[in-house]
Amino acid sequence: MASISPASTSLESATRYCRVALDVPLAGPFDYLSLDQVQPGDRVIVPFGRRRLIGVVTESDVTPSLAVEHIRSIEKVLRDIAPLPAKWLALAAFAASYYQRPMGEVILPALPVPLRRVSSYEGKRVSQTGPVERLKKRLAKAASAEKQPTEPVAPIELSDEQTHAVEQITASQGFNAFMLYGITGSGKTQVYLAAAQAVLARGARVLFLVPEINLTPQFAQALLARLGGVVSMQEVAVLHSRLADGERLGAWLRAFEGQARIVLGTRLAIFAPMPDIDLIVVDEEHDTSYKQQEGLRYSARDLAVWRARQEQAVVVLGSATPALETWQKAERGDYQRLSLTKRATDGALPEVRLVDTRRLAMDKGLSPQLLEAMATTLSEGRQVLIYLNRRGYAPVLHCDSCGWVSQCEHCTAFSVVHRSSGHPTTGQRMRLHCHHCGAQSAAPPACPVCGDPDLQPMGRGTQRLEEHIGELFPDARLTRIDADSTRRKGSAEDLFEQVHAGEVDILIGTQMVSKGHDFTNLGLVGVINADAMLFSQDFRAPERLFAQLMQVAGRAGRDGKSGLVMVQTGYPEQPIYQALKRHDFEGFAQSLLTEREAAMLPPFSFQALLTAEATELPDALGFLEAARATALAWLQAHQLHEIVTLYDAVPLRVVRVAKVCRAQLLIEASSRAALHRLLRGWLPGLGARHGSAGLRWQLEVDPLEI
Repeated sequence: MASISPASTSLESATRYCRVALDVPLAGPFDYLSLDQVQPGDRVIVPFGRRRLIGVVTESDVTPSLAVEHIRSIEKVLRDIAPLPAKWLALAAFAASYYQRPMGEVILPALPVPLRRVSSYEGKRVSQTGPVERLKKRLAKAASAEKQPTEPVAPIELSDEQTHAVEQITASQGFNAFMLYGITGSGKTQVYLAAAQAVLARGARVLFLVPEINLTPQFAQALLARLGGVVSMQEVAVLHSRLADGERLGAWLRAFEGQARIVLGTRLAIFAPMPDIDLIVVDEEHDTSYKQQEGLRYSARDLAVWRARQEQAVVVLGSATPALETWQKAERGDYQRLSLTKRATDGALPEVRLVDTRRLAMDKGLSPQLLEAMATTLSEGRQVLIYLNRRGYAPVLHCDSCGWVSQCEHCTAFSVVHRSSGHPTTGQRMRLHCHHCGAQSAAPPACPVCGDPDLQPMGRGTQRLEEHIGELFPDARLTRIDADSTRRKGSAEDLFEQVHAGEVDILIGTQMVSKGHDFTNLGLVGVINADAMLFSQDFRAPERLFAQLMQVAGRAGRDGKSGLVMVQTGYPEQPIYQALKRHDFEGFAQSLLTEREAAMLPPFSFQALLTAEATELPDALGFLEAARATALAWLQAHQLHEIVTLYDAVPLRVVRVAKVCRAQLLIEASSRAALHRLLRGWLPGLGARHGSAGLRWQLEVDPLEI
């Protein structure tokens, strides 16, 4: 039976006070009376207002910070697992300090749901056992079957460049950070696996991070195929947000108890409580998916570097298009650079052709050159990938008669047209989805303003493109992979398996298909509507667009045969397309760094973004303007006004989402230390993050989108 001890009520017990971190939007940790012996890392059930919550003890035997008569007692100490390790608590403390969040909002969300939910430990169904014991009973029968090692495949012969990279990584002693810069198809994964094999052979553990959930199945298969003679399935723990509560708890426990020698997961896996890590790998380290956009807005890539330093481990940041921050650190020697300049197969990089669409007669968004190339590629028995980073049927529904467009009622954004299955006799029907607030409704049969029934979709998304290509190539087997077609659990894995098995002739997809997938029979990549990101106000947009195009272009020609990439554009003279044509990431990165340095933009400066939300926009702007005034006064008083700049408060590009108006205040500094000094001294005076009249504010350190 799980040990869940009620706090002792004996008068002879020594009175102790401790601090407990709770997942609440208040500073914390909070003082509690403990009549039982507790230590940092223990989980406890405590009263908080009218609620009862599970918290984590961060300090024990402390001097209370308020009058003892106001301090409440811990109700239960949960001992079904050992206390959370001191190193893990130090990681959480650093994240809380750096990203300016209460420690409870770091610790508790990082735990599996059953370990932070009071109902998991109480009630008739629980029968005095905790979730850990119940899970272990369910897994007992299956565990014996999973302990058998998987048979390894024949070892892969590494190139000279790959061998050199592996030797450099595995020969490192203590903390070291490597940037593994390898062109698409150069075999970065094989370097990761060979390095992991050496690390595991000496008894240590490995943490792998991947940017997308749909990459975890194929990465896990690659791990077991290469390392099957060294580790069993039970020694590999997979962690990501789509796991069921029991699955995530099981994987987390294997990491926590030291059973897992490999942890593989998305950004949340950086908080896996894994002991004795010797190697951390961040695959596609440039990917924005590593930055959490809700709650604790952390960068898993940056925390991976910090954790490697804490563990005195090696961290490898791999990408064909490294983030400019990573590239700059490698240029100045903070990271060691390892390069893979040749493809793992005998094939060369694919040819990139720019199709100038300005004077072409387009066929519903497809150029004659692209259609001809598709027909040729299919006739050769090879696959085609059409890349359009816009899901849905069309961006908007409109009326030619009066100009009405499908505006979301709750947001300052258009409702996107989606196609869904309809009545068996009436066929498909159109629905309107807002991609910001999630509101859905049936598309109106006629214009709600003038009554014209001839409403037309404007523009195209992946669904409409799939429909049209199906008409043009009726004998081809089509598959669409985007967020809509992969909502069901396991559906993305099934669809990608069909592509790899050769059961798909034409694949239509968004950025989900652009990274990490090794399509061995892909001859042609067609890129549609890339120009949409060319003139964004976000200074990071060119970097993101180039990375997307390089990544998706790199899917072609991985079978040793020639590959072709066709990019349709109305601006072929743009430097971003010319660099893509030359496969010149280094030149493009250097030009961007030169521009950033001249403008003193990251990575040559450091930023934080204060965002406010309120029912009325003037309330959000007013809060930010008052906050800016207090920050300016603080900077003046501490003589930092020449180092830190506070820009004017402005509305966000999409001002209203779900009937809530949003505005932002950008803070920029030439010194990271000065920025954090301001944040520590200024933020406590802003008050609770959930204020009166529905006003909320949120701070993001190192924002990726402005």
